[in-house]
Amino acid sequence: MEKNKSIRILVADDHYIVRIGLVALMNTEPDMEVVAEAADGAQAIEMFEKFQPDLVLMDSRMPLKNGLEAICEIRRKNPGARVLMLTAYDGDQEIALALAAGAQGYVLKNSTGDKLIPAVRAVAGGQKWLPKEIAGRLAARKSFEQLTPREVQVLTQMAKGRANKEIADILNITEYTAKDHLKSILAKLRASDRTEAVTVAIQRGIIQL
Repeated sequence: MEKNKSIRILVADDHYIVRIGLVALMNTEPDMEVVAEAADGAQAIEMFEKFQPDLVLMDSRMPLKNGLEAICEIRRKNPGARVLMLTAYDGDQEIALALAAGAQGYVLKNSTGDKLIPAVRAVAGGQKWLPKEIAGRLAARKSFEQLTPREVQVLTQMAKGRANKEIADILNITEYTAKDHLKSILAKLRASDRTEAVTVAIQRGIIQL
């Protein structure tokens, strides 16, 4: 492929070693060229506006603005932007939020180059890219009842080790209401106690520590 026909890529990842590894991998492909790098979400937005790449390889958890916030802002200004989320997190909540934000593909960082490169080409070419294990997570998600925003707030406080009374005071609700939310959370997450509920929520990407 001619140089001017290359897929122009922006790599956004806050881990320097990961980022330079991705840049090196992309630049070894004859049809790919990394035109910009970003170490946080805010910089990713800035670099996109400056270089207008064909594809953004976006990490999900970064400083200043996370990957989801960056995707939303980039696509708000540039509806045709193509984004491939590359992350270490495979929780169904994180996958669903990334796709809802506008990512067209989702790949895990433990993927090898021979899995990542086809994903880059596919998403840059206008296709969706969801590996089998990611699609399976999304399918399993449908069997769970989703938590309300208030239940997520309660769960977040639970993860910090706070008792019902403390949670009630922080969220300005009654202790009875806090207990009611806890009962609902346990049922929806199919957890037997608070510890299991927090563990499941972290694994699924519903809350982050």
